[in-house]
Amino acid sequence: MDKTIVIATNNKGKAKEFKSLFNDYGYKVKTLHDFPEIGEIPETGNTFAENALQKASAISRELNTIVLADDSGLEVEALNNEPGIYSARYAGEHGNDQKNNEKLLKELKNVPKEERKANFHCTLVLVGPGRDPLFVEGNINGFILFSPKGENGFGYDPLFYIPSLEKSMGELTEAEKNKISHRAKAIKQLENHLDKWL
Repeated sequence: MDKTIVIATNNKGKAKEFKSLFNDYGYKVKTLHDFPEIGEIPETGNTFAENALQKASAISRELNTIVLADDSGLEVEALNNEPGIYSARYAGEHGNDQKNNEKLLKELKNVPKEERKANFHCTLVLVGPGRDPLFVEGNINGFILFSPKGENGFGYDPLFYIPSLEKSMGELTEAEKNKISHRAKAIKQLENHLDKWL
């Protein structure tokens, strides 16, 4: 069996997380960087699951292979679970981490520490020719800091504080993050179903 999985992303940070997690299972991971002919796939769903399925299905049809797509984001309780599905483009421009973080801090300016509860959510969907889609999800709870801490990770990681570790996600090593992140938890769920699904 050709153990190749196409990860539906151009995000280098995300691809790196999947590569290190999937290498353990003997999978060769390719990303959209390997298929420049695939253009931008619109994400018009109203939920993480809808967006992930939309992406995975479109690419799987085009490449006739197994595709793993994720849609993940940050949900902040005090902001009615925003930015949610708009996490990557919260400040308007897709994937501008600095602007997104600045906007988040501005929105939470007068919100006290105990009301800055947040959740990192990840929905993964695995799609392949002639198979039913497999959905799994993972979550990690924390708080939004008043200023960024740590140089690691990407996105909102430096603002997301995990009380049990007394560190922000941006202060974790890649190995630490791969043990506890919302994506790691979703991948653990995926593992439980993978043999049967494949």
